[in-house]
Amino acid sequence: MFDVLILGGGVSGMSCALVLGSAHKKVFVVDKKIGIITHQKTSSLQEAVFFNAYGIAPGKLGSELLNESVQHLQESYPHVIQIEGEKVLKVSGEFPSFTVTTNKNSYQTKAIVVAIGYSNTFNIEGLNQYIEPHKKALAEKQRIQLKNEDHKVVKGIYVTGTLSGWRSQLSIAAGSGAAVATDILTLWNNGISSQSHDSIKK
Repeated sequence: MFDVLILGGGVSGMSCALVLGSAHKKVFVVDKKIGIITHQKTSSLQEAVFFNAYGIAPGKLGSELLNESVQHLQESYPHVIQIEGEKVLKVSGEFPSFTVTTNKNSYQTKAIVVAIGYSNTFNIEGLNQYIEPHKKALAEKQRIQLKNEDHKVVKGIYVTGTLSGWRSQLSIAAGSGAAVATDILTLWNNGISSQSHDSIKK
């Protein structure tokens, strides 16, 4: 049983995983099981190159960032379980007991973070009923989002990045994933506002 399972290894999903992983020394996190299904094939980063993203060297390829983020998570926070080569097909159940079914396995989790892009080809049984037209994308693009309030779809299900209604910008997607991570940390900390910072003073 995962405490949280992140669906998608793009910018917002990996950002969420990194923040959650970095909090592992906090008393209310030490016993938490965190997982991420690192599916990246449909990420818009596959064809991206960056010149305007804060903290990223000009000319950096999105495909490189995808590979490096997986390595970063593995090296810095190996306790975060990475599930590779699987595609999510179905979500069932309700909080605090969901089942995530992929093309190869099924997983039990208390909470889910949906970190998949906003293409209208989105098709995960159990989540399709939350689909609505994207509120900030051009209508002719036919982009979609999941109905949510401040990233929360229903109790125990969060959505990040473009699928939560944000515009397609790396910095926005990363911030969205980090924001959801801090919401989950706050939940784990009995509602006391929480985040995870590293400091050279520590």
